Amino acid sequence: MSSATQSSWEPVRKVRTYEQVMAQIEQRILDGRLAPGDRLPSEREFAQLLGVSRPSLREALRVLEALGIVDVRPGRGPDGGCVFLGHPGTGFSTLLKMQLTLGHFNGADVLRTRLALEEWALLEAARHATPADHRALHAILDEMDSPHLTTRDFNALDTEFHVRIAESTGNSLAAHMMGSLRTAIQRQMIEVYDRRDDWRDTSRYVRREHRAILQAIESGDGERAVELLRGHINDFYELDERTG
Repeated sequence: MSSATQSSWEPVRKVRTYEQVMAQIEQRILDGRLAPGDRLPSEREFAQLLGVSRPSLREALRVLEALGIVDVRPGRGPDGGCVFLGHPGTGFSTLLKMQLTLGHFNGADVLRTRLALEEWALLEAARHATPADHRALHAILDEMDSPHLTTRDFNALDTEFHVRIAESTGNSLAAHMMGSLRTAIQRQMIEVYDRRDDWRDTSRYVRREHRAILQAIESGDGERAVELLRGHINDFYELDERTG
């Protein structure tokens, strides 16, 4: 039987029970006793092992599911139960998006963080991107040329372009962070477009700058790509040194 099912689960105290359940699961992940693909015991068995109520256990599992740590599947068969995921979920981007909306982070700091991450990605992409990566990026830019896109569609493709650059570095964590950050600031970006008299005018120079950045990546000129990116982001958000 898997170590996820039996050994040394500790009964938790009756104070914020779901957090104590989560703490035990977290510790087992950190020390390697739980890994992607592992399953927790059935709800009834697990509640008995921990000495908690099933509603308290469900609360802990719902939080872990929302964070993208587990997948809670219905049923008792081989496809049912609570399974630890082997790929990142949307929990990080969802949390970041809510924190940004609530004003937990300064807007200029968010943009500077994005700029720092993207500069690194461009330098790495110029060194490591493959012809297949280049073709994928060209395909995204071709889609952005469609005259039928809404601001939301255009921004989604814009996000896909920048995330795809990060993916071409071969660093999956950087790509996930880029995707999460871009998802978190999506609403703000759409609002920028909506404030323009004609967002399609804005989209034309955005597309032109994207193609110039891609050309620099294809040429292996990371420094040029970074220079173009700084102008691209600063112009779009109309930021200057006074935001510091």
